Amino acid sequence: MRTDPPGPPVSALPGLLRKLAVDRLGMMKDAAALGEAVRVSLGPRKLYVFNRPDYAKHVLADNSDNYHKGIGLVQSRRVLGDGLLTSDGEVWRRQRQTVQPAFKPGRINRQASAVAQEGAKLVALLRAHEGAGPVDVLQEVTGLTLGVLGRTLLDSDLSSQDTLAPSFEEVQDQAMLEMVSQGMVPGWLPLPPQARFRRARRELYRVADLLVADRSARMADGGPGDDALSRIIEAAGRAGTPRQVRGKLRQELVTLLLAGHETTASTLGWTLHLLERHPEVRAAVREEARGVLGERLPDVGDLHRLTWTTKVVQEAMRLYPPVWVLPRVAQREDEVGGYTVSAKADVLICPYIMHRNPSLWENPERFAPERFDPQAVASRPRYAYIPFGAGPRFCVGSNLGMMEAVFVTALITRDLDLRTVPGHRAVPDPMLSLRMRGGLPMTVSAAS
Repeated sequence: MRTDPPGPPVSALPGLLRKLAVDRLGMMKDAAALGEAVRVSLGPRKLYVFNRPDYAKHVLADNSDNYHKGIGLVQSRRVLGDGLLTSDGEVWRRQRQTVQPAFKPGRINRQASAVAQEGAKLVALLRAHEGAGPVDVLQEVTGLTLGVLGRTLLDSDLSSQDTLAPSFEEVQDQAMLEMVSQGMVPGWLPLPPQARFRRARRELYRVADLLVADRSARMADGGPGDDALSRIIEAAGRAGTPRQVRGKLRQELVTLLLAGHETTASTLGWTLHLLERHPEVRAAVREEARGVLGERLPDVGDLHRLTWTTKVVQEAMRLYPPVWVLPRVAQREDEVGGYTVSAKADVLICPYIMHRNPSLWENPERFAPERFDPQAVASRPRYAYIPFGAGPRFCVGSNLGMMEAVFVTALITRDLDLRTVPGHRAVPDPMLSLRMRGGLPMTVSAAS
């Protein structure tokens, strides 16, 4: 016997559909307020929203083969193709196996000095703005994350590639437009957003071709390395014709560039914003950083000593998870928590909402890093906190991202005071990651 999750009352449906177009976060909040399992009918299509740890576990882990990538990520295929973020099944498994060795803990630990050096460069860059008016900290942090990505995973210098971040923004905006319009706006129409998207795609592919050519030449001279780009190049060489190889390299490298920088930049931006709003937490981070590091740069052993800073980053990711929604499509009919999920239905697991479920988190809107004391963590369901996703598709770069966020938060807080420009408020831009609309303008002064 079929048991469908409850749906919204008829009177609420127009508001939910309107928010699907203009306020996705608002729609998810409204759906979560109706219960921990909600079904919304969109004409012939069905959308299921699940907001319980055990439901998330079933979809993301226990029966993950039945749930392929869904709305938003599917639309990104115009740029990413079948890259690691958007592919499924055996294609995804081969890609994951290709890059996985580059993310092994031992190798990532050996990148700690590169991460710390890039963090020191960012501190110096921000310090140069002291007394010179506002600086967009989010823009500078994005440059940092690209620098770390280039050094640790690509064995390449990305410092001159200043078109990457704005190009990715255009690509994501187009993906969201296509998600909202359900593909009803033809890609060939000469609309301004389409033109911007095509220019951005050309630019991303141009940079990808340059990076591949440079890394291939160095591989030919000195043999293959252990970085992710060299592994992708080796694997793509077996993909078929030269045209097919070039297309595969472009898709996989652009995917790595996107996934490898934006989520960490978002996490750092929100962490710095929250620290500015909570001076007592900022003071505790500064005290820990000075006590553990003194005046030196962090090394890999400091990850186990910067315990409070780590909790601060974890709490920032609870409130503003790097990926705020995990969209899936059910391949076959399934049962989740006793509810029937139709084949081909859209299924949404929303970390942003899960992390604010009052049955899991006391006073969930409050910024409270002590939530991540070991005793508190042990008392919560495992899937109550999923900032890096869960199951087989758990973020392959989570260790590197955490190292980067903890090191940079400690260095900036130890050495600088950042204050939000009066009148500015960071507003979530509800794409697949929670970007800050309008950046993060702050003033810089030396830490006292």
